Amino acid sequence: MVDCVVIVVSYRSARDVKDLLSTIPQAVGSLSWRAVVVNNDEGDDLAPTVAEHPEAEVVEAGANLGYAGGINLGRSVAPPSTWTVFLNPDLTLDPESIAHLVAEVGAHDAAVPLIRNRAGELQRSLRREPSVLRSLGDALVGNRWPGRPAFLSETVRMPAVYEVPGAVDWATGAALVVPTALADAVGRWDQDTFFLYSEETDYCRRLRAAGAQIRFVPEAVVRHQGAGSGSSDALHALLEVNRVRYYRKWHGVLTATAFAAVVVLNNLLRSHRARSRAALRALVSPTTRAALPGGAR
Repeated sequence: MVDCVVIVVSYRSARDVKDLLSTIPQAVGSLSWRAVVVNNDEGDDLAPTVAEHPEAEVVEAGANLGYAGGINLGRSVAPPSTWTVFLNPDLTLDPESIAHLVAEVGAHDAAVPLIRNRAGELQRSLRREPSVLRSLGDALVGNRWPGRPAFLSETVRMPAVYEVPGAVDWATGAALVVPTALADAVGRWDQDTFFLYSEETDYCRRLRAAGAQIRFVPEAVVRHQGAGSGSSDALHALLEVNRVRYYRKWHGVLTATAFAAVVVLNNLLRSHRARSRAALRALVSPTTRAALPGGAR
């Protein structure tokens, strides 16, 4: 058994994977580790990059399974470990960052790091559980009034919160450490509902339902390139559609309908943007939704 198994899902990310793997040894400190890199793109040759690291292996998915599907495949072949570390490929890790997260997790909780971009600027990655009021606040106010009440925003925007450790509902899914026994108890990521986006929201909710806290550890710092899965109007549309799918999974028909209406309003208010118009079409048209990455779900 190793201390940490690192699961990375790559889609056309060979260069990013190279940078990420080179930072893992310093990030884990004295902990032993193995990495499983799931290749979701048959045309991307990851073998030469991963061969430079004897602790890492490539698993060929044979198709694009999406993020949740790739994680499930990676976990199915991973060696036994005490902790499981889920990482986006477009990260680099500061020294001791994984060691700090593991120290906070212990045997029962999960942990997320402080995320900065490659220029060192803070990324506001902490989130509250989605609700109709929070979605409405974000739709109407956007990034203005960062200190507004918690019930009016899903995103935690106040910089002071990012300076101290604490529990959060969830965080954007660039990096997450979970005791492997807890990951086994919670089960597979929901690849049937989520091809990409909102799978981390769902997984963190299930972790909390199992009695775990999601601990934010500002001493653990990772650097996020962003857009590692690509950037397009269709991907933005999928993000918005999956917000609604997530809410429908966990709530009744009436509140889920209200939440969907607010998501539509959010994109109507920003319909001067091409990506918001693409989201609107997907939100109201089953045919358009079925044509998004991952297909009908």
